[in-house]
Amino acid sequence: MSEADTRTVEARQWVEEAGKAKGEGYDFFDFLTAVDHLDAADDPGFDVVLHLYDVTPGALREIFLVTRIPDDTDLPSLTWIWPGAAWHERETHEMFGIGFSGFTDSSGRGLRPLLLPDGFEGTPLRKSFVLASRASKPWPGAKEPGEGATAHAAKAGRAPRRKLQPPGVPDESWGPR
Repeated sequence: MSEADTRTVEARQWVEEAGKAKGEGYDFFDFLTAVDHLDAADDPGFDVVLHLYDVTPGALREIFLVTRIPDDTDLPSLTWIWPGAAWHERETHEMFGIGFSGFTDSSGRGLRPLLLPDGFEGTPLRKSFVLASRASKPWPGAKEPGEGATAHAAKAGRAPRRKLQPPGVPDESWGPR
């Protein structure tokens, strides 16, 4: 297979160029997604990427169509050309917050959540989205520095307890030396 052709298109010509590519034999819809470039110094926005194949026997070809859109801008839907684009447009809408005007699928319910749980707020694939870190809790029985098991045992005249490891972490004696 040869290297994929990449065409950068204007957002206003998105549907026209996608239809043109289909007419050129690129009729197998592979995926549609976005790339966050909102932090770019020049021309911030999202690159919306469409990947198509021409699966003519003996001549497998692929193409990428890429368009840059500013934040809070809708892009025309490709569902009337490829009904399978509905899933990808819903995912891109949910994860990046990009709207697709003229979106339609067999349900008639429009762009709606696809992957995230009910009540989830935010667009998790944007670079600006703050990921929730795992809740940090002290290990059970932990004390302030200097007040650990060693200091406590020494005061009581006993040998210190073996250091506890989190579940699944082997002790120091395990493994190659």
